[in-house]
Amino acid sequence: MFSGFMVHAWEIATIVAVVAGVLGFFVVLRGSAFPAHAIPNGAFAGAAGANLIGVNPLLGLGVFSVLAALGIGWLGRRGRPDVATALALVLLLALGAAFISQSTEYEPAIFSLLFGEILGVSSGEILPVAIIGAACIGIIAFLFRPLLLTSLVPDIAAARGLRPHHVDVAFLVVVAGATTMTVPVVGALLIFALMIGPPAAARCFSDRPGVALAGSVVIALVTVWAAIACAFEVNWPVGFFVGTFSAASYAIGRGNVLYRRRQAARH
Repeated sequence: MFSGFMVHAWEIATIVAVVAGVLGFFVVLRGSAFPAHAIPNGAFAGAAGANLIGVNPLLGLGVFSVLAALGIGWLGRRGRPDVATALALVLLLALGAAFISQSTEYEPAIFSLLFGEILGVSSGEILPVAIIGAACIGIIAFLFRPLLLTSLVPDIAAARGLRPHHVDVAFLVVVAGATTMTVPVVGALLIFALMIGPPAAARCFSDRPGVALAGSVVIALVTVWAAIACAFEVNWPVGFFVGTFSAASYAIGRGNVLYRRRQAARH
């Protein structure tokens, strides 16, 4: 379990979990679950288009991720954000279907972008993922206070000279960067689970931002580590366990909230 190609799986999963835990905390705090779901799934169209014209799918993935983030941010400013996100997702999925239909051969690499290929990660992929992940966390650290203010008290943030829309667009671009890094590892359909389940669970255990952020990272790490270990033992997809354990962590968190409420009511 801790030798050969599995070492790369543990290393890449750890990087992805840390990034997903940090970004996911703000995704949950800002109520941006829908954009966090739409960007990875919509960006799949970029990978399909890149495969069609014979370039690296990661290039198409990155370009479409950023375009999706900017489009959602721009359209959301001029209308309902949920409608703008849905329209961007529908358009990108339609493009993805068109690109795939024009392909003359089945490409397993494209399929893996949906469901992940964490056990097939090579040593050459670890450094780029680590660099992009460090950049994402660095930007979040720089924007930490503006993100907190615009998430919790947007009116006060605006009064202090911050522009919530600009902060929102910057955050969505960071999510796009994380998407480019994480989708090839856990897949477009599962990075959403990792960005939502552990952070939502962490918020159930603490209202303090620092503690909840650290808890989000810890739960995400435990989730991916447990998923890899279980997948290795029973030969089931890693993605199944990532999704299941993410949902289970949130269920435990909600149970803790209900328990504390009942204890408070008794006293």
